[in-house]
Amino acid sequence: MRLLRNRIDIKTPDQVRHMRRAGLVVADIHAALREAVRPGVTTGELDAVCAATIERAGAHSNFLGYYDYPATVCISVNEEVVHGIPGERVLHEGDLVTFDCGAYVLDESGTQWHGDAAFTTVVGGRYAGDADRVLDATTHRALWSAIAALARALAGDASGRAGRLNAVGDAVEDVVAEACRDHGVSLGILEDYVGHGIGTAMHMEPDVLNYSVRRRGARLRPGMVLAVEPMLTAGEPEVEELDDGWTVVTADGSRAAQWEHTVALVPGGVWVLTASDGGVEGLDPYGIEPRPLR
Repeated sequence: MRLLRNRIDIKTPDQVRHMRRAGLVVADIHAALREAVRPGVTTGELDAVCAATIERAGAHSNFLGYYDYPATVCISVNEEVVHGIPGERVLHEGDLVTFDCGAYVLDESGTQWHGDAAFTTVVGGRYAGDADRVLDATTHRALWSAIAALARALAGDASGRAGRLNAVGDAVEDVVAEACRDHGVSLGILEDYVGHGIGTAMHMEPDVLNYSVRRRGARLRPGMVLAVEPMLTAGEPEVEELDDGWTVVTADGSRAAQWEHTVALVPGGVWVLTASDGGVEGLDPYGIEPRPLR
């Protein structure tokens, strides 16, 4: 593993393969949570599902104990944007719930290799209103549009800002602007919380912004691994942290959604490490195929 001048880790192919192992554990956690979430279940019971899945895989939680975080998954409900702590809260039909979780595995030398991903779902399968549907769908599309932009950059089909880390924020803003125009809604993009590099630790350089900035971001290159995670609100983007020191809620009480994947930049494209299919389904609408390392 090498460092760029701004201290972005460049992973070797073998290191990326270790991260794929962690990513598949995270994909299994997501599958287990999707199956378990239902009206009447508590968020604490869903944390137990996450913990059991990690244990069965022989992996380790990278959330539990992180700055004393008390659970293996963040479960954020409705107006909670990120970092909701599982507990006795009972979920109800129509609740919009985000699960954000991760895991790490060890290589032969004992080095940790991390995966991190999030998804939003509606309890009971039916949105409480069209605003929730648009919010969730737009956040999901923003994620995959950003990943597709990364893939185009690595394929050599982009130049200027599109060949730099700016590609993520530009793609998210384009998707959000289109959704607001097409659906007559107002959606906010969180700026206080962003994506990040990932590798031997869960949070590493660089920051991966979900919004456009004028300054040039790092040039995208094979060996970078990024956690791309747009977070949107159905209102204004301002947020507040609750007294528990973790849970972040929208200041105006609007609902929120978050989608995230760990994405490896590889020669000629991307490999979505926390997607069970490596990104096949998510990238298909963009005419892009993932590039798994063999």
